[in-house]
Amino acid sequence: MDLTPLIASFLLVAVAELGDKTQLAIIALSSYHSVLLVFTGGMLALLLVSGMGVVIGDALTMIIPMLIIRVASAILFLAFGVYTILSRKEEQVEKSNSKHTALSVFSMITLMELGDKTQLAVIALAAEYSAPLLVYAGVIMAFTIITGLGVLIGSRLMKLIPSRLIKLGSGIVFILFGIVFLANAAL
Repeated sequence: MDLTPLIASFLLVAVAELGDKTQLAIIALSSYHSVLLVFTGGMLALLLVSGMGVVIGDALTMIIPMLIIRVASAILFLAFGVYTILSRKEEQVEKSNSKHTALSVFSMITLMELGDKTQLAVIALAAEYSAPLLVYAGVIMAFTIITGLGVLIGSRLMKLIPSRLIKLGSGIVFILFGIVFLANAAL
């Protein structure tokens, strides 16, 4: 069994989400709410949004020729990479004092991730590899680790790694995936 879709999905999402607005929201929310409720609400949202992305990506392969999907995916990843590296905008996180923490976190994270670069990346990965379960497993493993880091040690991690380096690393990973997708389309 080829584990490339699992590994690629895991690596891309793990690097892209490290220090992203979703992780920053998890860090902020977990600083004054139950860690378990923040983790649960966040993961349920990420499970839902990622699942939607995998289904959409898998369905694309039945409608659109694979060459077009590969080229479009490559362009999308290259654009995200360049945007991430050149973006000067700093993410802001607003605090929420909801009585229904898990539901509030779920709603916030779902809305933040719908149409986000990670969801679009999941769609592209599912379409590229035609292995929706492996892509979904890799994405969820990455989100579990990144969300766990955000909840447990995220604030310390952000003090150790400058956000500009996190952005640079994320951008480079997107560009590398774009190059790989272009190479696959050319072959």
